[in-house]
Amino acid sequence: MASLPPQKLHLKTSFKVSSTIESIYTGGKVQVTADERLLITAVAEDINILDLATGRTVMRLKSETDAISCFAAKPDGKHLVSASQSLLLKLWDLETGDEVRSWKAHEAPVVAMDFDSTSTLVATGSADSTVKVWDADGGFCTHNFKGHSGIVSAVKFHPGGDSIRLVSGSDDCKIRVWDLDTRACLATLDSHVSVVRSLDFSANGAYLVSGARDKVVCLWNMRTFELEKTLPIFESVETVGVLLSNTPLPETVSAGLVGAAENRLLIYTGGDKGTLRVWDVMAGECVLAQPKQANTKHEILESIYLRNSHSLVAVTSDQNLLFHDLATGLARTRQIAGYNQEVLDLAMLGPDDSHLAVVTNTEQVRIYNLATMDCDILYGHSEIVMCVDRSRDGTLLASGARDHKAVVWKFQPEATDLAERYIQVGTCVGHTEPISAVAFPRKSSSTVITGSYDRTIKVWDLPEALVASASGESAKLKTRYTFQAHDKDIQSLAVAPNDKVFASGALDKTAKLWSMEDGHLLGVFKGHRRGIWCVQFSPVDQILATSSTDKTIKLWNVADFSCVKTFEGHTNSVLQVSFLSAGMQLASCGSDGLLKLWTIRSNECVATLDGHEDRVWALAVHKDEKYIMSGSSDSTVVVWEDVTIEEQETKQKEHEEQVLLEQDLATYLLKRDYKNAILLAMRLDKPHRLLTLFEEVHHTNHHLHPTSILGHPQVDAIVAGLSDTNLEKLLIHTRTWNANSRHARTAQAVLNVILRYVPAERIANLRQAKGVVEGLLVYTERHQRIANSLVTQSFIVDYTVESMAGFEEVGGDEDEEDDEDLDTWIGNMVVDDRRREAHVVEAAGDEEENGADAAGVKEDAIAWSNSEDEDEQDDREGNADRNSADEDDEEDEEDDEDASDPMEVDE
Repeated sequence: MASLPPQKLHLKTSFKVSSTIESIYTGGKVQVTADERLLITAVAEDINILDLATGRTVMRLKSETDAISCFAAKPDGKHLVSASQSLLLKLWDLETGDEVRSWKAHEAPVVAMDFDSTSTLVATGSADSTVKVWDADGGFCTHNFKGHSGIVSAVKFHPGGDSIRLVSGSDDCKIRVWDLDTRACLATLDSHVSVVRSLDFSANGAYLVSGARDKVVCLWNMRTFELEKTLPIFESVETVGVLLSNTPLPETVSAGLVGAAENRLLIYTGGDKGTLRVWDVMAGECVLAQPKQANTKHEILESIYLRNSHSLVAVTSDQNLLFHDLATGLARTRQIAGYNQEVLDLAMLGPDDSHLAVVTNTEQVRIYNLATMDCDILYGHSEIVMCVDRSRDGTLLASGARDHKAVVWKFQPEATDLAERYIQVGTCVGHTEPISAVAFPRKSSSTVITGSYDRTIKVWDLPEALVASASGESAKLKTRYTFQAHDKDIQSLAVAPNDKVFASGALDKTAKLWSMEDGHLLGVFKGHRRGIWCVQFSPVDQILATSSTDKTIKLWNVADFSCVKTFEGHTNSVLQVSFLSAGMQLASCGSDGLLKLWTIRSNECVATLDGHEDRVWALAVHKDEKYIMSGSSDSTVVVWEDVTIEEQETKQKEHEEQVLLEQDLATYLLKRDYKNAILLAMRLDKPHRLLTLFEEVHHTNHHLHPTSILGHPQVDAIVAGLSDTNLEKLLIHTRTWNANSRHARTAQAVLNVILRYVPAERIANLRQAKGVVEGLLVYTERHQRIANSLVTQSFIVDYTVESMAGFEEVGGDEDEEDDEDLDTWIGNMVVDDRRREAHVVEAAGDEEENGADAAGVKEDAIAWSNSEDEDEQDDREGNADRNSADEDDEEDEEDDEDASDPMEVDE
């Protein structure tokens, strides 16, 4: 991660995940491909493929079954075979990461596996005491060897010879040699008294070297199958291998070797003592041993010999991979941290914040280079490290642990040798309980402050001369003063920007302000309802921030110790808090697994970052505030990158493009370029504009193009010729319009065009076709029911009109004039009703079948109405002598009935 130039101050609102430091090895088998390009590790149920040069993950082979028990890669590097607890073998393509095939292997989990030199056969040793040989590409068993009486713990193909031979070791303490040509056991090698853990052959195949937990290495002659030599190792041997005769060794070692190089047999071993050693088998002595490092408690479970780079990779019990160079006397040149366990604290390191110190639930401090993600491991404590802090210039690091001591480290990033890159400057010994908080001053590096579970705070002198002359021998630092600070465990310490005061927070629900000069109490901050986890000073104001188990963050005035603001939003304990943007914002993390970004002025949470699966214990901010690092109990460290400016620029650019496209859309509409207008409206995702466009086209052009469904043939053709993506988008918009009765007519017209001109198979193949059709069907049926009901009600109007056919024969001239006015009014009403009827029928989808049915029903109703009218007309002619008063009453009743008919139709 390169250092960036200073940026203009801005309020941050957006962060994205830039990179992640996660588990790459959780135990089990580790292998490096023959070309030393890829490193393959097991991570729970998955297999992780890493680039050996950079340590970055290339791919991860996902397995849905149980945890991986064993795997082996072909010597040609093209495929890998894995075995899991589900008793299946799987063949993976290392180029694509795809699973090629899987098959049932043994009756118990596979423990050991090895490929032959041709990459054709793979041998598996199982807990069911059998050894099987498989054709890896074909996925079938070629040999099944039985003879062991215990778990098969190691298998190895013989490197040469006319016949193919396989050697297997078991926890029955025996080694068996199998001939694949004769399918027979050629010999049983019996010398070990404990489980055989590792097997290897000499370069010419003449000798077999076996290592077991009985603390000896045996050398076997593969021609006579006799024991040639027994070499006592004095540790439980977990791994053994043969070095090449041309392996470079330190001059002091090479000078002491006896005999010609081609006649020597050098082997390496690793075991429960946690060190690699090189042995001269013929001389029976150890010629080279890895330098023992203090405070290391790991065991070596497996080792890998890198023939091209002449290095040994030790796989340790704490899931680390340690690289040792044979030419420099097994000096450690590189480390890869496989599993970080629970991340407890973080601190930036280096003048440019180029490194990140990570405290996990172990005795080690792990330093990651953020540019390359290489990891250095510092062994300085004998118990779990709990906290770290850095000096202002980033060259000093202080770590506190459960071993009751703190260690000050000097960091020299330009040094190439690991021993010179990290030097122990001093050790703080004096607390009687675990040290839970450490802090450096903000202006100088002359002191270190420690807080402990013993409820005391100690201030230690750190002379500049001691730091400058650091030579690797840690000196004991002296305390300036000690005092009891709180009634419960101290959790956090922070020094003010002026180095005159410092603050402490503890589980007694209080934070306290102390004088840096003599340590006397200046004031107490009271207000939290539960214990305080973190205290931090504002970089610009006299403000102290505290976070607590009561789920709140409080800002305090240092002058009068009053609470000025409270931030609520976390759903669990707030564990860390830091100031951002020159004290105008806060970043916090908590047990809810979230990071929150707060703006102090508005008292609001402007962003919530969710990147962890468990509580977030640690928070670290890069000096330019471009990056925020968070560490969690889920064993991951997430690097968050500030993308506020980029998002603002993107939104501004999108807005400008939107304005230009809106102008283009208006231009297309003005020119009546309906094709581009429709396509642009869909591109802009403007469903309302699109609806308005369809309605406008139909309103202005339907009388010019009566045969067009949407009002214009060009629009019909555009809708019919849409691509699948735009067609699906238009159907979704149509479903929305169809749900509103005001827009149902337009929706039905669009749907009519689509169903008429687009093949049904194409619509069915759309991704959201099922949901869209279901939504359209429900509302279309509803509209059809309403239309049919209105058509039926409109027959009453027709019936009434037909019933009035003889009114003009009754009455005088004045009545005839009134009848003419009445006929004119009724005629206008009927015309309006029929127009309304036509509009409703068209809105229901203009479907031909339904239209035909409706027409048939209407004709029957009209015929019935005419027959009734004829009867009534006869009655009227036969009773023409009724008095005028009765006629007036009858006319009034008919007028009332006619006046109610339009109301019913409207309803």
